[in-house]
Amino acid sequence: MRQIVVGTRGSTLALAQTRQVVARLTEEWPETDFRLQTIQTRGDLEKGVLKGNKGFFTSEIEQALLEKRIDIAVHSLKDLPTQNPEGLDIASIPRRVDARDVLVGRADMKSLKDLPPGATVGTSSVRRKAFLRAFRPDLNVIDLRGNVDTRLNALGSGEYDAIIIAAAGLIRMDLRHRIDEFISTDIMLPAPGQGALALQTRIDDVLTVEVAYSINDPATDDRVSAERAFLEGLSAGCMAPVGALATLLGDILKLEGWVCAPDGSNLIQGSIEGDPSECEDLGLELAEDMLKQGAKSLVEA
Repeated sequence: MRQIVVGTRGSTLALAQTRQVVARLTEEWPETDFRLQTIQTRGDLEKGVLKGNKGFFTSEIEQALLEKRIDIAVHSLKDLPTQNPEGLDIASIPRRVDARDVLVGRADMKSLKDLPPGATVGTSSVRRKAFLRAFRPDLNVIDLRGNVDTRLNALGSGEYDAIIIAAAGLIRMDLRHRIDEFISTDIMLPAPGQGALALQTRIDDVLTVEVAYSINDPATDDRVSAERAFLEGLSAGCMAPVGALATLLGDILKLEGWVCAPDGSNLIQGSIEGDPSECEDLGLELAEDMLKQGAKSLVEA
């Protein structure tokens, strides 16, 4: 029986979503033995204190892939830089989970409209902070680091009135009941690729590429390819105050993109529509249009 080693971070969320991927792969390839291996990343070692834009949660896993210690790497796509290391590629993007951000609040604060002026909101994301400050400049938005379970536990400390987190993490950890509000994408556009996973492989490992591709979802692939092309076109890292969301409306792909000043003082918004087969070109075209509107200075800030 052929064995394929699947590598991931060791967080509760990373393990949950990777086990779901392995279950899907096992259905498609029942004669293959899939073994899960956890790898500690710089982001885990530094407890989520963000010090760089590229590969913070992925570099060590990619190195293990290059060194053939693992055969498939499972990443949260929004954490993965838009450029793959030489010799690696994304072989598969399974069907996406809900891309939106959500609010989890105290008993009397179950939605953004429930939050009184000066309420303290915790989030780990520069993007979420920027968009939230643009929508509600009266809120006190502060850092909240750590894994999903750490952030949820922090809500009970009394330091925060609410926290903002990705819906996908809670859904994949069977914690959907903790969600108090799905935040409208008119208020907070998700990070490019949010809610999607990426199965990364060595380019020359043809059989493993075929195995991974068996659970690829073409519609998700088109949508996140447009979003990541938009991010790449802006020359922005995955931690920049950039949001993007592509939707399929019949045979038309619509891509929305936002770039915001970190303090919420300036928000540039744009959209573009076209054929899904041109998803990457659409993303790059929207990025070029927004750079002409001044997005570069906001990304660099």
